[in-house]
Amino acid sequence: MPQGRYRESLKRDIMKNKARKNVMEFQPYIPGKPIEDVKREYNLKRVIKIASNENALGASPAAISGIRKVLKNINIYPDGNCFKLKEKISAIYGVGINQIIFGNGTDELIELVAKTFLEPGDEIVVSEHAFIRYKMAGDLMNCRVVSIPMKNYKHDLDAMASAVTGKTKIVFIANPNNPTGTYNVKKEFDDYFSQLSTLNYQPLTFIDEAYAEYVEESNFPLGIGLLKKGRNVMFSRTFSKIYGLAGLRVGYCVSDAETISSMERIRPPFNVSSVAQAGALCALEDSKFVDRSRKMVREQKGYLYAELKKLGFDYVPTAGNFILIDVKRKGREVFEKLLKKGIIVRPMAEYGFDDFIRVTIGTASENKKFITEVSRIS
Repeated sequence: MPQGRYRESLKRDIMKNKARKNVMEFQPYIPGKPIEDVKREYNLKRVIKIASNENALGASPAAISGIRKVLKNINIYPDGNCFKLKEKISAIYGVGINQIIFGNGTDELIELVAKTFLEPGDEIVVSEHAFIRYKMAGDLMNCRVVSIPMKNYKHDLDAMASAVTGKTKIVFIANPNNPTGTYNVKKEFDDYFSQLSTLNYQPLTFIDEAYAEYVEESNFPLGIGLLKKGRNVMFSRTFSKIYGLAGLRVGYCVSDAETISSMERIRPPFNVSSVAQAGALCALEDSKFVDRSRKMVREQKGYLYAELKKLGFDYVPTAGNFILIDVKRKGREVFEKLLKKGIIVRPMAEYGFDDFIRVTIGTASENKKFITEVSRIS
């Protein structure tokens, strides 16, 4: 082996040995394919992305206006404590400012709760087809990840409660769930906590409510209600979905003050930019945009359901802004064929759904384009 190549190989081996074993075995998160990559790879001028559950209407106009006003001050560090945002969220939920933590998207907060509370040898309980970042958080901290099969595409909360042991630190529940779009009702949560109450130890139940603003069903339980009942609960919300601020990365968690205080100890300083804070604060005031976004999803969901039935595709009824679709063949194959037509969807093999794709509910023109092209796939 030439000397230069030998040195490079030796350097790689040394670096590999410096990393923790579970880091080297860690499977990184694979995000949805970017629009610019597809344009470049397939020489396309127009590409629609209905893969990552973003708001097809864009961002709140009020948020964009608020962002413009702070751009002249981006040479100054942001408020590291997100005080104005915490003050607003505190008023919305009727909780103390010390019960709220903000992060660079909920991805950071999921990782932060893991880094705060998990040690090697601990356990977490997740649902088999839930957002993959929960499992990744356990893997990162070298914990045992107990994965519970779903029941009718929903979290089986009874089985998840039964899986809790004295080593279980966190139970992760997505409500509504990504990628299935299903949700658990109040009685299911009541039964879950009733089952946990018989144990000597109560794990933290992390409820991810990223899509809660889209839910219009009356039997949908809110994390804040469970928290105020005294449950050992933390719930998260994001500005990436209905508020249309995915590019700014803003999310928050609400829990009891002691739990939040522990996380604040290791939260990176200035983790939410001044631009992101301004956008999120103004987005909270723009109820008209939220209502318009919810209405579009409601109407276009109906259109997609009807068209998918005509094509003979099964789908999972959703409470979110996306639909999990059984395309009767490898989802990866359909994904790749749609890419060539300038449509980005999400194949679901990494979630254990080999023959499925997940499609964001887009605008009327985007949805029509998707239906037209998927119907032509042979």
